Amino acid sequence: MTDRPTSPPDIPLHSLLELDVQPDPDAPDSAVVRMPVQPGAFGFTRNLHGGAIATLVDLACAVAAVRATGFDASKESMVTSDMHLRYVGRPRTSNVYARAEVVRVGSQLIVIECKVVDDDEHLVATADLSMMRVTLRTALDA
Repeated sequence: MTDRPTSPPDIPLHSLLELDVQPDPDAPDSAVVRMPVQPGAFGFTRNLHGGAIATLVDLACAVAAVRATGFDASKESMVTSDMHLRYVGRPRTSNVYARAEVVRVGSQLIVIECKVVDDDEHLVATADLSMMRVTLRTALDA
């Protein structure tokens, strides 16, 4: 069995949102990521920003895709190719969780479904997403 990463590299946006990957070793085709509901993730209405939820979903799906494949971070990248996100409620507790599960793994395209719930399992959002494995590219200079 190949060792697969259980947490992503340090990404400033993920740190800002305090995203916490919670891998389940018994569920290799899935991932759970927790995000606290806090002012740093709020929009102008003082509610959880849709972009923060989208970032949460994107990370959970990427971790699930990596865990479900023979992904090699030294040779390739996992990039989002399509995301359909439906906002259906607002959190009622101090945390939200993105629970992603791989639906299909193709030679290049991975399809993932994700639900975002709060601590009380109240549904906040649902998503379907596809990711692609692509050859590692040169990083952009800052």
